Amino acid sequence: MILMDELFSVPNADDLTRLISRLGAAALLGGMIGLEREWVGKAAGLRTHMTVALGCAAFMLVTLESDPTGGSLSRAIQGIAAGIGFIGAGTILKRSKEEDIQGLTTAASIWLTAAVGAAAGAGQGWLGLITVLMAFLILSILTAVDKWLAKLRGRPAE
Repeated sequence: MILMDELFSVPNADDLTRLISRLGAAALLGGMIGLEREWVGKAAGLRTHMTVALGCAAFMLVTLESDPTGGSLSRAIQGIAAGIGFIGAGTILKRSKEEDIQGLTTAASIWLTAAVGAAAGAGQGWLGLITVLMAFLILSILTAVDKWLAKLRGRPAE
């Protein structure tokens, strides 16, 4: 019974509300980026972005719960930023043509989603929201500019 209490003790209502709201905010914010990626038919869409944001928020919450002074937060952020690169790298494809690389924007959106999740997990939901709004503008509105520039260069846009 001691082991169960140690591993699965339910926090008080205020702490539980805080944890759930941060995890929920991370998933929703990540989902906003993922929805745009899903809409344009990219391989990493809604579920991938939500899961990345949720996982990063969980890492931040584990760090905060383990070290309430916050001294380990910078190490957690460094680990998330470096580790998420492996997922992003898996979305990048080099085609046969020298300049034909696909997936860079999706890799960047996954990396950005990790930052959004980390912000929500650290209790900085407002920062995550502003970041998502800016990302949405970049990913949706600037796509037309990217296509126009690619057409001028005679290359396909990502």
